Amino acid sequence: MKFQTEMTVVGMKASKGMLENGQTYDSTKIYVLTDLDASKGNAFGQASAEYVMGASDEINKYKHLPFPFKALAECELVTNGKSQKTVVVGLKPITDQKAGAKVA
Repeated sequence: MKFQTEMTVVGMKASKGMLENGQTYDSTKIYVLTDLDASKGNAFGQASAEYVMGASDEINKYKHLPFPFKALAECELVTNGKSQKTVVVGLKPITDQKAGAKVA
């Protein structure tokens, strides 16, 4: 299931390499402000949540931007049949409303 949402991206991290067992990895993780679950009355505000977004070279599209930045994110909800996760498949930085200039 695909959907779009606005996100505040506070950080990004690229990783690429090989584990001792020979398995390779190549990903970009993004860190996004996410509301804490306030339904029980013991949490308030926001925290940073981690999402996977493509291969390590994906970071090159955004590293020139000032962090944090707001973006329209295209996300996909995927499952392995037992659990589900949200994967970010694309980010489109949105216009800075104060300056009236495009962020990217």
